[in-house]
Amino acid sequence: MHIVIIGNGISGTTAARHARKRNPNCHITVVADEADYFFSRTALMYVFMGHMRLQDTEPYEKAFWSRSNINLRRARVCHFDFERKILITAEGDGIHYDKLVLALGSVPLLPEWPGRDLHGVQGFYHLWDLEQLERHTARMQLQGPKSPALVVGGGLIGVELAEMLHARRIEVVWMIREPGFWSGSLTPEESAAVHRHVRRHGIDLRLNTTLSAIQADASGSHCGAVVTTDGSVQACSFVGAAVGVRPNIGALAGSGIALDRGVLVDEYLQTSIPDVYAAGDCAELRDPEPGRRAIEPLWYTGRLMGQALGQTLVGHPTRYSPGVWFNSAKFFDLEYQGYGEVSPKPVQGQQALFWAHPDGERSIRIHYRADSGAVTGFSLLGIRFRHETCDRWINQGCNIKDVLLQLDEACFDEEFSIRYGKMLRNALL
Repeated sequence: MHIVIIGNGISGTTAARHARKRNPNCHITVVADEADYFFSRTALMYVFMGHMRLQDTEPYEKAFWSRSNINLRRARVCHFDFERKILITAEGDGIHYDKLVLALGSVPLLPEWPGRDLHGVQGFYHLWDLEQLERHTARMQLQGPKSPALVVGGGLIGVELAEMLHARRIEVVWMIREPGFWSGSLTPEESAAVHRHVRRHGIDLRLNTTLSAIQADASGSHCGAVVTTDGSVQACSFVGAAVGVRPNIGALAGSGIALDRGVLVDEYLQTSIPDVYAAGDCAELRDPEPGRRAIEPLWYTGRLMGQALGQTLVGHPTRYSPGVWFNSAKFFDLEYQGYGEVSPKPVQGQQALFWAHPDGERSIRIHYRADSGAVTGFSLLGIRFRHETCDRWINQGCNIKDVLLQLDEACFDEEFSIRYGKMLRNALL
């Protein structure tokens, strides 16, 4: 049996590893066109900032793949013949498969802005986006501080781009359309803490602002300014689009596989085509669990999909279960963790406790059910909790009062740091 996996990100790599663990004899080929080896995509910003080398982002040594008998092939698949189970590469080669995994990832969204095709305008997701950003920043640094770099979008990629450019001593104007950063996940108080933090780092953060067009500079080929939705003009030497990503499914158009925003899959990650599966950012669940999205482009969900799919591919059908929702991020020096149900406004039947440290950069928000007191989620800024503890409390439906009494158990901050449990209990109980 030949298992072919297109994509060597977290989903595809994890599926290959777990299939190999279960079956030492099947033939496994991982096809990817971005890089020779699996690397940590979330670490690309640290490569740009000089904290890591690209090879440092590869979790496995190069000999791991041959020892695991996993064949790696650098190629771009351009055509899918699902009837004959053959993939056609850009070079015209054919790859036969018995079972196929589509782990195609995402591509950055680039809105239909006039001028979006000018040089100096890009998103940030792939390794080649990093390479392009290196070229653009080298040009900016060579020309000197004529005009700032502009970042558009209030998500995680936006704050990453702002920090990356700032690390190169480039002036940054950061425009966010909403009144607060990441307002779909953070409360106004939490967003305000992020605003203060990034502004203290020298970022020109502008809320309720976005662009409507990009203008060329004197060369006519490179961006030189943007027009905002209120008609004002902001000079710039670079535009970083950080308005989201979408499933990378363009090559599947017309192939016969069922698509919506992503590749439609069932709870076993099976697509509409026999023996063809999808996982990670490109997969769209037909019937997601209550409270979860059909597409969740998160590192940990990609890993869980890969784990389940690895079993299914070698004859051990395993349903994908996302477990307790989790996400983590870092906004310059300000860490964030979210567990469970942490929407800014508690859903019906829930209540929330909120505590903020007097320094204005550390806070804890706990959601719980109004009737039973069972905790349902944690939102943390500037404070780290233990993943396994929060996961257990939510899964077991621990009562909010018991959680507050045991809060120190979750604290994961450095030794000798302030413990926040007592402060929170004094404020709330």
